[in-house]
Amino acid sequence: MEWKSFSYGVLTVFVLLLAMASFGLAHVGKINALNGNVVGYAEYSNNIPEKCKLPNGQDLDSWKEHLGHHAETRECLKYFD
Repeated sequence: MEWKSFSYGVLTVFVLLLAMASFGLAHVGKINALNGNVVGYAEYSNNIPEKCKLPNGQDLDSWKEHLGHHAETRECLKYFD
């Protein structure tokens, strides 16, 4: 294999990953970028009180901030550590 071809291949992969990341398709973390749901959230949602559950389409960080602002929902933050 030629080094020139290998270098172009690596550069192509890098550019594709960069493009995917800029569109949110290569998001790594707790949020699944394609549907906005918390990864693994469904496993725990049965144990979470209704007032604490993450609403559909709600950003996790915004929801945690919202819960923290209200005394009656502050205890809900323990479900989102």
